Amino acid sequence: MSKRLLNHPPDISHGYRDSDNDFFVAGDITEFDPSSGTGKLKWLFHKYVSGWYFNKIDKHLELQTERQAPFQDYELHPTGNFSISFITDRTIRLQIKTDESPITPRPSLMLVDHKKANYSWKTTQEKGRVIYSGPSGSLELNTGHFFLKIKDAAGQLLTETLAIPELKAMHSKYPPFSFMRDAGDYSKKIAATFSLQHDEMIFGCGESFTGLNKRGQKLNLFTTDAQSSASGQMYKPVPFFFSNRGYGMFVHTSSPLTFDFGNTHQGASTLYAGDDELDLFIFIGNPAEILYEYTQLTGRASMPPLWSFGLWMGCLTYTSQQEVMEVARKMRELEFPCDVIHIDAGWFENGTNCDFKFNKQTFPDPEGMMRTLKEEGFRTSLWQIPYFRPGNSLFKEIIEKGLHIEDGKGNPPTVDAILDFSNPDTIEWYRDKLRELFKLGASNIKADFGEAAPINGKYASEADGWTEHNLYPLRYNKIVSDLSEETTGERIIWARSAWAGSQRYPIHWGGDAEVSDAGMAGTLRGGLSLGLSGFTFWSHDIGGFSDKPVEELFARWAFFGLFSSHSRVHGFPPREPWYYSKRFQQQFKKTTELRYRLIPYIYTQAKLSSDAGLPLLRALLINYPDDRNVWNIDDQYLLGNDLLIAPLMESGSRRRDIYLPKGKWVNLQTKKVLTGGKWYSLRGEYLPGIILVRYGSVLTVAEKCRSTADISFDNITLVAFGDTDKELEGQLFFPGSERAMDFKMSLSQLDLPRIGEKSYRVTHFKNFDF
Repeated sequence: MSKRLLNHPPDISHGYRDSDNDFFVAGDITEFDPSSGTGKLKWLFHKYVSGWYFNKIDKHLELQTERQAPFQDYELHPTGNFSISFITDRTIRLQIKTDESPITPRPSLMLVDHKKANYSWKTTQEKGRVIYSGPSGSLELNTGHFFLKIKDAAGQLLTETLAIPELKAMHSKYPPFSFMRDAGDYSKKIAATFSLQHDEMIFGCGESFTGLNKRGQKLNLFTTDAQSSASGQMYKPVPFFFSNRGYGMFVHTSSPLTFDFGNTHQGASTLYAGDDELDLFIFIGNPAEILYEYTQLTGRASMPPLWSFGLWMGCLTYTSQQEVMEVARKMRELEFPCDVIHIDAGWFENGTNCDFKFNKQTFPDPEGMMRTLKEEGFRTSLWQIPYFRPGNSLFKEIIEKGLHIEDGKGNPPTVDAILDFSNPDTIEWYRDKLRELFKLGASNIKADFGEAAPINGKYASEADGWTEHNLYPLRYNKIVSDLSEETTGERIIWARSAWAGSQRYPIHWGGDAEVSDAGMAGTLRGGLSLGLSGFTFWSHDIGGFSDKPVEELFARWAFFGLFSSHSRVHGFPPREPWYYSKRFQQQFKKTTELRYRLIPYIYTQAKLSSDAGLPLLRALLINYPDDRNVWNIDDQYLLGNDLLIAPLMESGSRRRDIYLPKGKWVNLQTKKVLTGGKWYSLRGEYLPGIILVRYGSVLTVAEKCRSTADISFDNITLVAFGDTDKELEGQLFFPGSERAMDFKMSLSQLDLPRIGEKSYRVTHFKNFDF
């Protein structure tokens, strides 16, 4: 067997076909109290047995009836406790132990809402089964042999647990609902197997760059430095998914997992968890309803500051104060709107050795630099990292104070000292370092990396690396975000790694994408997938990261990036627009100016999205779940409720096919009205992409500006995309307010519409020049 390389995702399904291991299948229920939802079940001991079938040898699980000495003192078929509880009208919790230890509440970094049981579910007892019914669906438990069915409110089966196939002669093609005891170390791992219907589609699992529909895939959920946006590895895995049949699941664990959605067997979804117990939340509803439930449980995104929605300009990397100020000067001189200058790993004295101190030779006055930048409408973002090489000036201090993740001897498990964020002393030391940067004038800290917490490490939490590895990004995100809010009053980070719950700490970006069409397409799939996993805000490196940009691709990617949740130019230089052709500069400026004019709309939709646990950049299936055509679309998206964005995905092409959902849509560049429910071949006109506006909507549009500091929410135009004689409705969210304000307007009315105390000018889209 080949070795798993350092920090590569483990496949938890490995071992489930190994005859040396022991398997315990969910069997008879020996006790169950319908009123409390608690009971006990027998885990039936099985072994794999080889069998002959028409000149083929394969394996099937076979029940064991006795054990040889000295194992008579141990229970052949162990008993485990289980519990069924109801959190809301749409959320069910299933907890199962592999032994008789009690099911007790435990602290969780992933959960924010610990509601008591929801009693809107009614209990019906029948012979051999208990049915729990709620407004949105039902759960049916077979009280003789462990078997669950989940149904919707109409009684349609959504999914059910799978046992051992009756026809054993055909051998075992998927593991039944069971746990495995590994012969190598006696550890236990759960396999929760559910039915998968012939037309079922699966979505979620974090920032996955593979096909948006996970049906037929096997995903290893283990945060790692993917170094790609076109492979199966993930910076931001999330153990949550939902099905087009109307249910979703969240496996509440930080252990590595492997989700097999019909990859091994077309009729089975198996959730392999590297844990000795199962804590599974089951949701019933459409995608938006499921995301609302999931984010109610694990938290919703905080609202980032207005300036973060402007353009971020950076590269790998600016290396001097003079260079930073020159970039800022030229952005203003050439009239490219911009709000943030990002300084990556170039502000330290010794290369990328992060010591949290500016190089005095190349950055003689960082405080004055950041103050001047802010006066010119720029915020400053700074890169840093929680890994410290032996040559780093802080390495010795970190080791002596025990602030690092250790091996059994107190040394780093790898060459670098990696900060142990489960250690309160480490957290305070790290916060002190970052606090000084905020005091100097930094507005944002880039929380890079975070995917390398050692599996073999020793942690202050006393949990093992198996438990702590996936929690590391969540701890990391929280520390930086909390400090940002404490010191600046604004909750914002720029993070690469994440786990379930990290959506509470925006903003995250898509990592190190290839400079290629495949890199751009994979980046978009990753963003859509992360949005379908509870994250409202997301960005990516415009142009790809890993090489000098290709101008034609850079232009198309800039359109995609400037109509994403957040927009950052970053990667190998040069990245500044003036290094490219006049045509590129014109398109880049036009696209950036349009984004800035739409920021009142984008900012409002950001608030509405974060309140609902929805992504700002979202797959069409969220808004149009009843349209079967949209479930397989992963190269166009909605930005909020009213803008449909279709980047040009192929080199050299100005035209592409676009599907428009039901209703009518306005092509923003041609102003033609198109009927939805069909496909069109459309061309990018003066922009390298296509924007369509939902007919019946109102866009809130700002005046042309150089930064978000220049945007006056009292001086915007309401642009009506609808019939001139009909009343239209819209919303506007003002910075500093608690909620978006509703308004109504009609072009046939003489009075200007009012939002709060202010009257606003209105116009029809045909009369408005974007």
